[in-house]
Amino acid sequence: MGSLESGAGAGAPGGYKRGPPPAPSLLRAAVGGGGGAARRASARSRLTRFLLFEKVDYLQWIGTAAAFFFVTILFVAFFPVVERPTILLPSRRTGGGAGGGRGGGAEALLPRGLGVLETGEGVAFEPTRLRERWARERREEADSLAKLERPVRRFGVRKPRLAMVFGDLSPDAMQLQMVSVASVLEAMGYEMKVFSFKDGPCSNIWRTIGITVNFLPEDTYLHISVDWLDYDGILVNSIEARPEPFKSIPVIWNVQESSLAHRISEYNSSGMIQILDGWKDAFSRANVIVFPNYVLPVMYAAFDSGNYFVILGSPAVPFQDIITAKSYDQDVRVSMGLSPRDFVIAIAGSQFSYGDFLMEEALVLQAVGSLLQQYPSENSTQFELKVRILAENVTEKHRMALEAVALNVGFPRGAVEHVAFEDKDNLLGISDLVIYGSCLNEQSFPSVLVQAMCLEKLVIAPDLEIIRKYIDDGINALLFPSKNIGKLTQVLLQAVSNGKISVLGQKIASAGKVHAKNLMASETIEGYAVLLENVIKFPAEVLTPLTAGEIPVALKQEWKWHLFEDVKHLYHMNGTSAGYNILQKLEEEWRSNQMEDHHSNASKIDDTFSVMAWEEERADEIANIKKRLEEEELKERSEQPHGTWEEVYRNVKRVERMKNDLHERDDKELERTGQPLCIYEPFFGEGTWPFLHRSSLYRGIGLSSKGRRPGADDIDASSRLPLLNNGYYRDILGEFGAFFALANRIDRIHKNSWIGFQSWRVTARKANLLKKAESALLEAIQTQKHGDAFYFWVRMDQDERNLANQDFWSFCDAINAGNCRLAVLKAFQRMYGMQLGDDLNTLPLMPNDGDTWSVMQSWVLPTRSYLEFVMFSRMFVDALDAQMYDKHHQTGHCILSLHRDQHCYSRVLELIVNIWAFHSARTMVYINPETGAMQEQHLLNSRKGQTSIQWFSFSTLKSMDEDLAEEFDEDHPGRRWLWPKTGEVFWQGVYERERNMRQQEKERRKQQSKDKIQRIKKRARQKTLGRYIKPPPEDAGSLNDTKTVDQ
Repeated sequence: MGSLESGAGAGAPGGYKRGPPPAPSLLRAAVGGGGGAARRASARSRLTRFLLFEKVDYLQWIGTAAAFFFVTILFVAFFPVVERPTILLPSRRTGGGAGGGRGGGAEALLPRGLGVLETGEGVAFEPTRLRERWARERREEADSLAKLERPVRRFGVRKPRLAMVFGDLSPDAMQLQMVSVASVLEAMGYEMKVFSFKDGPCSNIWRTIGITVNFLPEDTYLHISVDWLDYDGILVNSIEARPEPFKSIPVIWNVQESSLAHRISEYNSSGMIQILDGWKDAFSRANVIVFPNYVLPVMYAAFDSGNYFVILGSPAVPFQDIITAKSYDQDVRVSMGLSPRDFVIAIAGSQFSYGDFLMEEALVLQAVGSLLQQYPSENSTQFELKVRILAENVTEKHRMALEAVALNVGFPRGAVEHVAFEDKDNLLGISDLVIYGSCLNEQSFPSVLVQAMCLEKLVIAPDLEIIRKYIDDGINALLFPSKNIGKLTQVLLQAVSNGKISVLGQKIASAGKVHAKNLMASETIEGYAVLLENVIKFPAEVLTPLTAGEIPVALKQEWKWHLFEDVKHLYHMNGTSAGYNILQKLEEEWRSNQMEDHHSNASKIDDTFSVMAWEEERADEIANIKKRLEEEELKERSEQPHGTWEEVYRNVKRVERMKNDLHERDDKELERTGQPLCIYEPFFGEGTWPFLHRSSLYRGIGLSSKGRRPGADDIDASSRLPLLNNGYYRDILGEFGAFFALANRIDRIHKNSWIGFQSWRVTARKANLLKKAESALLEAIQTQKHGDAFYFWVRMDQDERNLANQDFWSFCDAINAGNCRLAVLKAFQRMYGMQLGDDLNTLPLMPNDGDTWSVMQSWVLPTRSYLEFVMFSRMFVDALDAQMYDKHHQTGHCILSLHRDQHCYSRVLELIVNIWAFHSARTMVYINPETGAMQEQHLLNSRKGQTSIQWFSFSTLKSMDEDLAEEFDEDHPGRRWLWPKTGEVFWQGVYERERNMRQQEKERRKQQSKDKIQRIKKRARQKTLGRYIKPPPEDAGSLNDTKTVDQ
């Protein structure tokens, strides 16, 4: 027991109470050698005598042990010094003694059962799936490109284009953020364009920074007015933009509204499953869903498909405080139960707290209790100290525990109260000091601190990693050690002087307001730049923008506040009202559908009752039918003239012919019959419908059986060419799939002398033929103005991909990763069976004579010439496919693209018609799509010595086509071969074989007729079995008499 008496245990680390220091003599005795040895020897001798005492028997030992344990239990149960709460106090972790611990002596003031102090890491959100996918794509892309036989190159000729879609252009924090981001992206090399469903004051701001603004129709489901394929990526910034854009373009959806999240539970409880499924599809369609904090991903967890991403930072809080400039007067204080003379301290915690924040509240209150000495009693007319704790869903038990803690600390009753989270703005507005009491390490800077700093309130917070990252202690806020909350008392005494904020505290609060105005702006702008680098894959003709690390520091440090000075008075406080528009619209649609279903069910019930009323009518009808059948049977018993089977057969055939003649044709089909030209518009999917024409001059041809326009006489290309049912070839052929499908037995569907094609993307760019140009084209065709000509109306020198005005082969290389010439050369070598090596000079010459070429598959040809072009194209595509298929089908990469590309050589096919038209000596005529003015390109007289007509003549191509058809018809090769699947397989041998088969069939029928005649002639005749005996007259002779009559 000597150790307890010396007081060493009380001074040990983690003890609750520190005892008096021992006397110097005791210390010296403990260190000395003689005295201590004597006492130890005496103690051993007494113990030995006790243990070896002969009169101590077994029962005495049992009684002694029982008494010892009984006393120990009483000691632990009732001795007040050893009473311990259920929490682990901070002092036991740091061992700093009474004044150095985080809690100090707070345990004497805390009731039992407060819980555990929450420290360490809070809720962490990591976009694991997104980052793994990006890393996997980069790794696979590097491996695939390394396996290509030839390196790919970037020919940057245009800037990367981005579209930004908004619900409206009203001034709000979203507009401020995206204006700041867009201005930096433009400086990085991006080209931006803004689309909005509604106009607003911010449209002038966008134009000020050089970005054009376009407006979309609100019902985009019916009227899609933009070709989104013109853009490399889309930034959608409102939930109202859900229907846009196309599925094949990268979409980054920036979600900052919580209006939809608050409706999820309501939709579940109300059974609005269709609305939830629609939003799930919309969220999963986006490549990335971006949130400005880590709270919104939790709220939208029901829609998470692995594409959530957080880019920290938003000017929402400073925008609202700066734009509104709300003044918190005495009425607000009175409404919250405070007087104007009160000194108010607000305590806030983490939104991701696991518990109820009670332990943190108690520890902070103990530190705040040290300020009570600066305030007089509650009956005084001077300043009073009031503490308000921001909390959510506070229980009665929690409130009673907090009141007990406050009373133990020394606060008068009512000085410490909870405030609901809905009153956060008012509380922070009237507070003199804001303390952040949570010690959880969070991923984002607490928004409540940003709001307090924007309101020029002095902020005191723990020195967590995320807070130290953005706060300089003593400059724009005050920090206390998160592992030593006891130091909070010293920080408070530094901040508060004579019952008010000290002069130093006022300076810090003013600096904090300036700092919070642009807090995390740099991280936000860099985050979007990094996201674009990972999501968007730029094609070969696009210039590479600057990386996030190359952004000048001066551009990303601040939001563009100065641009909003003139529109801040137009700001609407209800910033989330825009998000509710589409929610209400979808809910109304759902309710209307429910009403329709209800009416349909009611009609079914009415039908059930009406069936009973029809039973009698049905019985009468059955009786009438029976009566009519009886009459017909009686009529059949009488003699009726019957025709032969040949007559019946002829009557049936006549009825069938009349049925076919009565087939009603579509109005457009009837108008198209007498026209010399029909222009076909290939399309794929409903998104292209608004860009297709419905006049008799045009006709749609769908590349898939799905997504066909209702009520239109469109052609189903996949039914005419089964190859298009294969998604790989449908994507890689593009419009050429429609060319091959139409050419396959063309006389069954196309009966016009001229044929043309126009891409729907040309209409989207407003470069299609207008009425005046259509009339001029039809007139030139009817008058044979240019003969066998190739008309086109989309010029290569005006294409957005050819801003540098390159020649034909340079442009082709630029959009095909620098390998267009090589791919075409190898295709021609395989097609014509020549070995020319890799000498690019042997390619067909495409002169740069000042004229232009055709792009985007928009042209017109005579039908006969079109079939000749398809004959050439089938062989060329087959050669390209044999060159590219294996590696492209396995890895998704080919030498004509920098990244994975499902279209591969489709950009080469876009230009191949120019090579055929030039070298087959076709007149090439450009027609202005607006005025109809025509201009011949690459005059025939100037082509002498430049064309390779021997390789593109009809006789050569026909001979090659028949050779391939003969090979397929006779040898039936088992290798994978694309050419037979792209159209008809026909050669002279097929015709001769069919003629022989018809002749053999004719001979077979003739032989069958001869054999039938011979069988009839040689048929055995049956002999007469007996003679006919005529009976005698009734009056002649007896009945037994018989007479024989010779015949």
